[in-house]
Amino acid sequence: MTNADNEYDVVIAGGGLVGLSLAAALGKADFSVAVLEAREPVRDWPADSVDLRVYAITRASQRLFESVGAWSAIEPHAGPFRDMRVWDAGGTGDIHFSSADLGEPYLGHIIESRVIETALLDVVDSLPAVQRLCPAVVQGFESGDEQQTVELEDGRRLTAKLLVGADGKASRIRDQTGIKVRAADYGQQALVAVVSTGRPHEETAWQRFLPTGPLAFLPLADGRSSIVWSATSHEAERLLALDETEFCAELTRAFDRRLGEVTGCGERVLFPLRRQHAERYIAPRIALVGDASHVIHPLAGQGVNLGLKDAGELAATLSDARARERDIGSMPVLRRYERARRGDNAAMMLAMDGFKHLFGSRIPPLRWMRNAGLNLVDAAPLVKNQIMRSAMGL
Repeated sequence: MTNADNEYDVVIAGGGLVGLSLAAALGKADFSVAVLEAREPVRDWPADSVDLRVYAITRASQRLFESVGAWSAIEPHAGPFRDMRVWDAGGTGDIHFSSADLGEPYLGHIIESRVIETALLDVVDSLPAVQRLCPAVVQGFESGDEQQTVELEDGRRLTAKLLVGADGKASRIRDQTGIKVRAADYGQQALVAVVSTGRPHEETAWQRFLPTGPLAFLPLADGRSSIVWSATSHEAERLLALDETEFCAELTRAFDRRLGEVTGCGERVLFPLRRQHAERYIAPRIALVGDASHVIHPLAGQGVNLGLKDAGELAATLSDARARERDIGSMPVLRRYERARRGDNAAMMLAMDGFKHLFGSRIPPLRWMRNAGLNLVDAAPLVKNQIMRSAMGL
């Protein structure tokens, strides 16, 4: 599709998973949309490779992908997990979540980022109402009474009723709007890699809380596991410096040999961990979604799912506003989106911070409390099932 007048209902800065999901949802609803991305995404990769970026996709996120027509392309490459086991290295606390207890076929899926991105790109490219502009980077923008004027670095000018910042944790849209961010460094880095193990992963997501941070094994569709090992920055750098044999041996010990020996490990990469939350999600004819508005600790794997909830909620809010013949970029409409998402995101951030501090503490009374708490919840089916349903987005 071409838009000779460069006029759109919505311009989305950022073509990642959240921005593309929003574009697909809006395009399906016949909003005219421009998606701006700095670089053309890679769609081809070696058949035996695995993306180091994987996500634990909830049932709620799956429903969004289904609604826009992307799930059928994603599902063949998705690794379902039907159980989750969490235990504390500092005691006897242990909890087991099972989809069978809910009468559900699975708790969620572990999916490579590039698989989701490719499926969403195919959907977006098939929608006549959506245009992807690439390369395209926002230079500046100006809010008027009835529209937002967006100037790109190459000199092009676009107009829209709404500009959406889906451009990540270092969002230009957020910063140029003057929205401040409350941020804190966790003093940790996450080491991610793909590993092979002596025993099958049993379609189970595993997480062990170590004194230096949580270690997760996530089941991939090909039988391997994606690990996310959060540790103090010094410890993470030490682990990265080990050779493969030394690292596999240390990983086996840290994981309590739950899947036998770790027999092989691919490339290892470190990501610094930081929490941040925008003080506002909206401004006149501006809305923020995903990492542009919130970044949380990865220990529960909820970051991208919160962003996808943002996309779904904003699309629903704009569709409802149009049906009521209201201005989709007006502050009353945008406040409805902000009210719906800010509280949910803040609650999840608070919970993740609480878990991090609780399980990172070596104070004996807190160690006893967390282990007792895990065991008590494991013995309380109603409470455990409610936790599962909430985590799944049900």
